[in-house]
Amino acid sequence: MSHAAVMTKKPGSLQGARLPKWSPWALAAASAALGIGIGVVAGLDSRVQWGLIAAILFVVLTFGVAAKVEGKRQAKDRIATALVWVAFLLAVVPLASLIWETVERGIKVLDVYFLTHSMGVVADTDVGGGAYAAILGSLEQVGLATLIGAPIGVLTAIYLVEYGRGSLAKAVTFFVDVMTGIPSIVAGLFILSIMLIFEMQPFGFAGSLALAILMMPVVVRSTEEMLKLVPNELREASLALGVPKWRTILKVVLPTAIGGITTGIMLSVARIAGETAPVLLLVFGNPFINANPFEGAQASLPLFIYQQYQQSQSEAAYDRAWAASLTLIAFVMILNLLARGIARWKAPKTGR
Repeated sequence: MSHAAVMTKKPGSLQGARLPKWSPWALAAASAALGIGIGVVAGLDSRVQWGLIAAILFVVLTFGVAAKVEGKRQAKDRIATALVWVAFLLAVVPLASLIWETVERGIKVLDVYFLTHSMGVVADTDVGGGAYAAILGSLEQVGLATLIGAPIGVLTAIYLVEYGRGSLAKAVTFFVDVMTGIPSIVAGLFILSIMLIFEMQPFGFAGSLALAILMMPVVVRSTEEMLKLVPNELREASLALGVPKWRTILKVVLPTAIGGITTGIMLSVARIAGETAPVLLLVFGNPFINANPFEGAQASLPLFIYQQYQQSQSEAAYDRAWAASLTLIAFVMILNLLARGIARWKAPKTGR
C-alpha cells in the first residue's frame, strides 16, 4: 500500500468497537431494576440495601459489557469511572436525604414567631416558644470565639511561613497538628477545669473560649496553605525595593492571600457553630434571653436542639428540635456561601 493510500484511509477505521454514549445510563437503569428486584425477592426491607446491590451490579455490568465490546484495557477505564460515580452517589445521597428530612420536619414550626421568641416560661412539652435566645447566644458565642481564634490563628500561620525556623517552629507545628484532632469535649473540660479553680459559674464567654481553641488550628492550617501559595517573587521584589519584611507581609503577602484566608476563617466558623459538647459543659443553657455572654448561663442553638430532643415524647418539642436544626443548617450554609463569594471577590485578577 502506497503512502498516499495510507493517508487517505478513514480516521475511524483503526479504532475498535465503542459503546454508545447512552450506555452508562442504560446500565445504571438496568442495575437499579435488578437491585430492586433482588431486594424484593430476598425480602430486604431497607432501600439502602437495594441501592448497595444496584451499585455493585452497576460496576460489574459496566466491566463485563465494556470488556466484551471494547476489550479489557478500555474496560478498566470504564470501571474506574463507574467507581467514581458510585462513590459520588454514596456521598451525595446521604447528604441530600439529611437536608430533605430536616427541611420536611423543620418547616412545620419554623416561622417569624419561632425566630423572634424564646422559650421563657413555656414548658418543653408545651406548644409555643422559639429559639430566639438560642440564636442570640450562638451568634455571640461564635462571634467572640472568632474574635479570639481568628487573629491568633492568622498570626501563628504568618510566623510559621514567614519567620518560623528551628525547633520552636517545629514545636508549634507539632502542637497545631495535635490540636487539630482534639475532641471538642476535651476543649470544654479544659476550660471547665479553669472555671472550677476560680469557682466560676457557667456563662457564655466560657463556651467561646472552648470554641476558639477548636477554631485556631483550622485557621492556622488554612492560612498557612494560602500564604505558601503566594509567589516568592512578590516577596523578593518588595524586599529588593527596600521595603521592610513586616511591611512586605502587611502590604503584599496578606492582600494577595486575603481571599483564601477569609474563606478558611469562615469555614472554621461554620465548623464550630454546631459544636454541642463545650456549650453543654460551660454555657449550661437558659430558656430566658440573656444578651450578656459574660454573666450567667446562656442558650445556644446546638444545646437547644439537644434539650428539645430530650423531650422527644412531646411532638411540640420534637418539632422545635427539627426547626432549630434547620436554622443551624441555614446558618452554616450562609457562611459557606459567604466564604465562596469572598474568595471569588478577592481572587487575584488576571489580565486578558
